[in-house]
Amino acid sequence: MNQPAHDASEVEPSASSSPMEALLRNVEFSFTEQLRADPEARPDGRDHRPRQVRSGHYVPVAPTPIASPEYVSHSPGLFRELGLPDELARDEAFRRIFSGDLSRAPAPFRSVGWATGYALSIYGTEYTQQCPFRTGNGYGDGRALSIAEVVADGQRWELQLKGGGPTPYCRGADGRAVLRSSVREFLAQEYMHALGVPTSRSLSLFASTTETVMRPWYSAGSRSFEPDVMKAHRVAISTRVAPSFLRVGQLELFGRRVRSDAHPHAREELRLIVSHAIAREYPHDIDRERPFGEQVVALARRFRARVTALVADWIRVGYCQGNFNSDNCAVGGFTLDYGPFGFCEAFDPWFQPWTGGGKHFSFFNQPAAAEANFHMLCRTLQLLVEDDPALASALEDVRQGFAAEMQFRLERMWAGKLGLERFDGELCSELFALMQQSRVDYTPFFRALCDLPGEVAALERTFHEDPSDETRARWQTWLERWRDRIGAGGARDLDAVSAGLKRINPRYAWREWMVVPAYERAEQGDYARVRELQELFGNPYVDQPGDLAAEADRMRPPHVEGLGGVSHFSCSS
Repeated sequence: MNQPAHDASEVEPSASSSPMEALLRNVEFSFTEQLRADPEARPDGRDHRPRQVRSGHYVPVAPTPIASPEYVSHSPGLFRELGLPDELARDEAFRRIFSGDLSRAPAPFRSVGWATGYALSIYGTEYTQQCPFRTGNGYGDGRALSIAEVVADGQRWELQLKGGGPTPYCRGADGRAVLRSSVREFLAQEYMHALGVPTSRSLSLFASTTETVMRPWYSAGSRSFEPDVMKAHRVAISTRVAPSFLRVGQLELFGRRVRSDAHPHAREELRLIVSHAIAREYPHDIDRERPFGEQVVALARRFRARVTALVADWIRVGYCQGNFNSDNCAVGGFTLDYGPFGFCEAFDPWFQPWTGGGKHFSFFNQPAAAEANFHMLCRTLQLLVEDDPALASALEDVRQGFAAEMQFRLERMWAGKLGLERFDGELCSELFALMQQSRVDYTPFFRALCDLPGEVAALERTFHEDPSDETRARWQTWLERWRDRIGAGGARDLDAVSAGLKRINPRYAWREWMVVPAYERAEQGDYARVRELQELFGNPYVDQPGDLAAEADRMRPPHVEGLGGVSHFSCSS
């Protein structure tokens, strides 16, 4: 539908002997073939200035290549899943495409990609004022461009360049991503995957050797809350991969257009994007032969199951999304958009690494943020079933059931994380209070519990605050109660309990103060630490040798406490 033509004069024919062949034979374009382009868009993709996008599901946009790109890293694991040889990462045609140059991309790649719009809501409040047009028609993929889909082993994956230049949604920005944030996202995506947390993935990372952009950031040693200097940063393009990049905010945009009667095709476009979301994200979970209204209710129910499990997983591994708006919430129920994220070290239920996030997006508030996003999705889906009272009632029941399902997921997660056969709320409440009082190092603390210690001394190396005699006594009492609950009296095989806990509680944590040197050295053209961290984070549940693993086993050094760009940072990227 309204698909931009493929200009044969701008592509090179594929060669069967090329490493690219493994990629090219699986390239498809279901999004642009099944959905509608913005009727005001330029088919040639030269659509790089901010403007209102009033209708359509996507805008054809040609990415802007970064200058003089060089290889930083790729994900061997994802390459294997996609059936790609590792040598492809160093292939010249691959480098051109995934550093933003589609002008000579071999067929079936096309010379343009696509950017999408979405709406913004925060805790159920719709926003338009940050849109330059005050209409909401300017929100969307400001620097993210999807360029193709790949089908491997029956699974469809979308390939998206982050930092590929401006789109109509750029709101006046340059469309670039800096190497610093690109390294963080590249590493974090693969770390989360290795942790067993649903997430977008990292395919490749290329950096420019000559092109820089200015960004606000922190001066050396700064403890300023907000960035205090402007710095020149090298630009980069990371390619992230997911079944789709459909967001709750994206569906919400089409729902808003229906409610405001924005154009004659608004309801049809909403139905098309929801149908596409079901096909892309829930092909094995929702029967496409059922009446569409039943599919809509099933989508809400399936998404609820995924997003509640996801948020429980986030808390299990100490992850804080930082900015869990509806536009950062994937319809597929996986982690998306690693911007102001962080991992909890010294335990604080209100941990929030992003200076703009506040408590409402903090560590233990993530279930509430997820619920607000879920309600916005249901509000959109309600438009598709409002003429059928039975389906509308069924959808409302699904919406009302979020809190109970979220609680169930959290209780099951905490029971598993503590090796309990069933959740014990009183035991957990006392644990959280003690963890906060002693400021335990989150990941090492739970890993230490995996050895089923009987004495609090075995845990004290994970405390940021030395316990008083009274606190130590409370810890000892808690340990004894916990060991009794897990069956330390002989009712269970404790070796099996310990082994199970080590499959749930990772050995190695994301340490921001370890990642900072990786991107600082990368700025100088040294990518060794990026690749070393990639190895460490790729197998986070087992002991690993080497200096980096030993460094990861240390608690946060005192000199980085409160350091801008380490303990907190802006969303600037």
